[in-house]
Amino acid sequence: MADTPGNRTNAPLIACHVCRKELSPSAVFTPEGVEYVQHFCGIECYQQFLAETKQGEEAGGAAKP
Repeated sequence: MADTPGNRTNAPLIACHVCRKELSPSAVFTPEGVEYVQHFCGIECYQQFLAETKQGEEAGGAAKP
């Protein structure tokens, strides 16, 4: 089998920002911000992050990771 990015076992893993599940770089959802990049395992974790950030902002303090 050819050594392609999709079948390498030594590729570094990236942790989801919310649930900390480790994923291959090709499997993460990565919305890019102005100051930083965060990785999410799927839309559910991304939506949870957005909801928690909004709650922090409404409580009077910006919730920065």
